[in-house]
Amino acid sequence: MNLSKYSIGIGDRFGHEAKAQLKAIIDANEKLNNITPVWNKSFREHNIILTKPSNTRVAADKAIKELNWKGHYFIDADHINISNVDEFIYHSDFFTIDVADFIGKKADEEKLKKSIQQNSNLVGDIYIPNILQPIKLTKKELENIIQKYLSAITEAGRIYRFIESKKGRNNFITEISIDEVLEPQFPIELLIILSLLSSEKIPLDTIAPRFTGRFNKGVDYVGDISKFEKEFEEDILIIDYAVKKFGLPDNLKLSIHSGSDKFSIYPVIKRIMQKHDKGIHLKTAGTTWLEEVIGLALAGSEPLKLVKMFYNEALSRMDELCAPYAQVIDIDMNKLPSADEVILWSGEKFANTLRHIPGHPDYNPDFRQLIHVGYKVAAEHKEEFNSFLNKYSDIIGQQVYENIYERHLCRLFNMQ
Repeated sequence: MNLSKYSIGIGDRFGHEAKAQLKAIIDANEKLNNITPVWNKSFREHNIILTKPSNTRVAADKAIKELNWKGHYFIDADHINISNVDEFIYHSDFFTIDVADFIGKKADEEKLKKSIQQNSNLVGDIYIPNILQPIKLTKKELENIIQKYLSAITEAGRIYRFIESKKGRNNFITEISIDEVLEPQFPIELLIILSLLSSEKIPLDTIAPRFTGRFNKGVDYVGDISKFEKEFEEDILIIDYAVKKFGLPDNLKLSIHSGSDKFSIYPVIKRIMQKHDKGIHLKTAGTTWLEEVIGLALAGSEPLKLVKMFYNEALSRMDELCAPYAQVIDIDMNKLPSADEVILWSGEKFANTLRHIPGHPDYNPDFRQLIHVGYKVAAEHKEEFNSFLNKYSDIIGQQVYENIYERHLCRLFNMQ
């Protein structure tokens, strides 16, 4: 079981938009012909919305049948760990194993010594094809990197083997996530991480490192694009080298989490992918919920009142809602409109403030980030919210489709 060259993670927190999402990919594949849809939803999101992994499977399967999709597709147990993976086993065939919490934890001394010895041949100058300067690694740097990541990779192996014991080898996609941390992993760290993963005998399909810069939820990349470009290209070349040196799967590719709306780096990603003929997995999870809110704002009347209430509650509960996403949001309170101001907005004004169109005079990235993490409020009003999602499915579906197809796929793959 393998991913295609390009795959897109399409989150659908409330399970209504799978058809619109899939339609966007079908239309993109008429020009590109190799994008695989991956519906992803985390334990955290299921827990907040009070849904189950089976709901994600049912919604995706329904869209697949209705649109007569004949290609591969996957259901991602997103950011799982050993405490919750069992809930996803039956319904998922893509597992994003998140071991970020284990980075820096003390490793078993015997295993640490063995890992350092096994990787001692990396000390010195490492010549990676197409990277102009050799990567220099001292013995002390090797020891520090292995000490930092060994516990995390050991945990990844433990979780992988649990999944394999339930589903069988080669019956699911494996992604390792180490992105939800404060500091990026440099290319030399990625190389050693891949070596450690090979020792765990994990048939890895994708890996999601933490890149330089800010990958905040639902808004554009913040950082030095030239630094990201250099790092992204070196990571791709490191993976190529690691595949050959450590015997990792040939189809191993990078995964970019919180990849939605990172419009300023899409040209860089596209250029590097073309230069080295590589694929990518890009996750766009939270954008669909935002498009649902935009659609209800445009519907006006009672739906508009509901989403204004969502914002009012989110504003008053900001600390609570932001806490789980502290590392991937950056909201300036001074740039948020007051609830009294928002109550007077038209549906078009609300939508334009929320919709990510860089340069639009109404667009407010701080407002967008707060709504992004505010889906818990909608979950607390789920009956009314779901009723409106059904009633106004046409206008909402159009927003979802345009967001994925026009603002994401067309930009990322340079399709006209």
